[in-house]
Amino acid sequence: MLVTVSFYSWFKDQTGCQQIVEDVPEDSTLADLIRKLLVRFPGLARVQRSMLMAVGVEYQDRGYVLKAGDEVSLLPPVQGG
Repeated sequence: MLVTVSFYSWFKDQTGCQQIVEDVPEDSTLADLIRKLLVRFPGLARVQRSMLMAVGVEYQDRGYVLKAGDEVSLLPPVQGG
């Protein structure tokens, strides 16, 4: 099943793209998707534990079960000054 993944800020720099369409098996979770993306984009590994993930407009945890057509956003941790 296909899901769209959008990369923001530093993630866009690390992946070299703003958006991709990824094919994942039925019943895949966000954790499964992240593992697959880390193989494709190893530069994301150093912040994998702190990345923020949203599906649509809702933040989700790694246990979220993806559905066909989901739009996943990956964002770096919020930084303040």
